[in-house]
Amino acid sequence: MLPCHNNISVTNERPTRLPRSRCRRWRQSRAGIAFVAVAALLISTAAWLSLVFSGTTTHRWRRFKYWEGSPHSLSGSIPWSSFPDRLPIPPLPPWFDSSQDTPRNRSLSERGNGKREISLNDIVFGIAGSSHLWKRRREIVRLWWRPLEMRGHIWLEEQVPPEEADDSLPPVMVSEDISRFRYTNPTGHPSGLRISRILTESFRLGLPNVRWFVLGDDDTVFNVDNLVAVLNKYDHSEMMYIGSPSESHSANAYFSHSMAFGGGGIAISYPLAEALSNLHDECIERYPKLYGSDDRLHACITELGVPLTREHGFHQWDIRGNAHGLLSSHPIAPFISIHHVEYVDPFYPGLSSLDSLKLFTKAMKTEPRSFLQRSICYDRERHLTFSVSLGYVVQVFPNIVLPRELERSEHTYVAWNKLGHPQEFDHDTRKSYKSVCKKPVLFFLKDVMKDGNATLGSYSRAKAKDDLKRKVFCFPHPPPLQYVQNIQVLGYPLGKNWHQVPRRLCCKVNNTGDEAFQLMVGQCEKGALSSFSDSL
Repeated sequence: MLPCHNNISVTNERPTRLPRSRCRRWRQSRAGIAFVAVAALLISTAAWLSLVFSGTTTHRWRRFKYWEGSPHSLSGSIPWSSFPDRLPIPPLPPWFDSSQDTPRNRSLSERGNGKREISLNDIVFGIAGSSHLWKRRREIVRLWWRPLEMRGHIWLEEQVPPEEADDSLPPVMVSEDISRFRYTNPTGHPSGLRISRILTESFRLGLPNVRWFVLGDDDTVFNVDNLVAVLNKYDHSEMMYIGSPSESHSANAYFSHSMAFGGGGIAISYPLAEALSNLHDECIERYPKLYGSDDRLHACITELGVPLTREHGFHQWDIRGNAHGLLSSHPIAPFISIHHVEYVDPFYPGLSSLDSLKLFTKAMKTEPRSFLQRSICYDRERHLTFSVSLGYVVQVFPNIVLPRELERSEHTYVAWNKLGHPQEFDHDTRKSYKSVCKKPVLFFLKDVMKDGNATLGSYSRAKAKDDLKRKVFCFPHPPPLQYVQNIQVLGYPLGKNWHQVPRRLCCKVNNTGDEAFQLMVGQCEKGALSSFSDSL
């Protein structure tokens, strides 16, 4: 159709007039097309806006942006079905009982292959000892051994007199002769060969229904309840090598950062023990220059390609001196063992080493799961910080000290090589306060008992050498809780599966007067702060 302009049509550059009726129809037709186009544009725009700003599409778009930036975006397809349309579930209310048996809280063994949980009777202990030390060391073993519930042996290089046998202790076994094996390390002792074979000799006894072998020394204290709980996290039908390196950096650098130290305890599953029994004697012949037993065992396990599974509750304790810094800052993990207990100062002031261990193990047996677990809370009115290590000590700081600092171990000890530089340790340390005005007042465990379902610990104020200095140089600020001689700590039991996803415990200050003071410690409710009280 020719354009209609001033009623003139241009053809071959010669104007030609068109009829008025045709021009009118053409203009009406053009207006109708424009109206339809505009209407269609408005309808499509409204539909698009409705789609974009709908709740579902907005949620999908957010999910898409989240997915687009995630590693899953490499798969090439968008897994919309994995993202529900509803909003995220809000946190559980503070009154929710976190210890109840929910699917999340069930143990891995229950959620996995349905195998029954192990008990103490499923474990065989192989305890390395020495005949000339056994008379003294047996008193340490007696503190934690349960003769009616446990299986295992003390392995010595020679038989001890019959009067040193005791039905309340593990039976004594004499190790096989090791003279046929080469030992060329110039600084070690061939007893390392004998001790490295304890696992193989224990396996060859052919005891029935064994799921785990646990190795340790006769100067090691085990918390067997926590040991069972931790081993239940793992599949005993697989090759498992569980333990922890040393606290000493020099020891780890010399041996291996991937080696479990036997004094702190090593757990080996039955299939791995079976595989080692078939190659161990041949294997240790390839390593005559190694120092001791742990590195030989590690070398043979490495040949099988099995890595170390680290559990922070095993403690080699390659330290000397005052162990306060480690005991008061235990990792947030179930306490399982400590080694070298004879080479550190008594844990509690005024007690001998053995009596100190008796009180230590009494607290451990009273409430195994929460033993040595940490809790930090604040008294804002007095501007005090309370750091609790259950079963050991309550530290009261005269100011606010943040958890990040208290999580570090106070440097009160030296390494096994008697060096004290912080770089000698493979864990976080902090210096002790030099100013007496910043040092905490210490309340050490005096006694502990069951109080219904909870535990009630009595912690007594320790006399410090700088008490007089504090009164003089910190005037007019008095020492914290200067009239309090005893603090009671009421500890509530932890959930059965706290060890699956451990968390530092919560506490609440319950002041009952100037001379009586009480703290309540228990498992944090989901979503709660690290203190029940109104902290910071």
